[in-house]
Amino acid sequence: MGWYSRKRAVIAPGVLASLTKQQNELRKQIILTPLPKKIDYIAGCDSSIMEDKILSVFVLLTYPELTEIEVVSHISTLTLPYIPGFLSFREIPNLLEAFKKLHKIPSLIMVDGQGIMHPRRMGIATQLGITLNIPTIGVAKSRLTGIFTPPDHIKGSYTYVSDKNEVLGVALCNKDKTNPLFISPGHKCSVADALTMTINTTKAHKLPEPTRIADKYSKELKFS
Repeated sequence: MGWYSRKRAVIAPGVLASLTKQQNELRKQIILTPLPKKIDYIAGCDSSIMEDKILSVFVLLTYPELTEIEVVSHISTLTLPYIPGFLSFREIPNLLEAFKKLHKIPSLIMVDGQGIMHPRRMGIATQLGITLNIPTIGVAKSRLTGIFTPPDHIKGSYTYVSDKNEVLGVALCNKDKTNPLFISPGHKCSVADALTMTINTTKAHKLPEPTRIADKYSKELKFS
């Protein structure tokens, strides 16, 4: 029956312990360094759920123009229910299949989800970055861990999100009069670069263009 019963969505015994162990092992591979100076292409990715199926989308944009040049997607059967803190194991297998369809390899991937702003520092952006060995940034709509002072509701305002003495990312007001996004480096990126690239890839909307467009396609293709 796999990792869970679709009928009851019951987690099999020992699964959480196994996934936690995998995250703690992967954590040792996290690299937090400045991004390469030359970024040619940025990808955004997102997934949508359709009953027992998952649809994942990658969009590829030029940088700094943010011209859309490629959209790919993949659908497969879910093998794990939603478990807070373990989203990567639910979505990454299908994201990897979609990624294989890209004709160009991005210099950076912006992911709809957490980077290191995660209890075990292993959000979906971090695990995807380690798996693909590509710099990643987590762009999340809600906070999973850490403490922060809310930023002003003015575009460009931000405050740091930290856990004890560790800075995990920023709470960024990316559009006037809106709640903040939670930005954190995933892999091969710094907190400063995650913030800068989010601001640089934002136009008129709250979300930066790579994840905004990926989110749009994941919803459209879901009903096509």
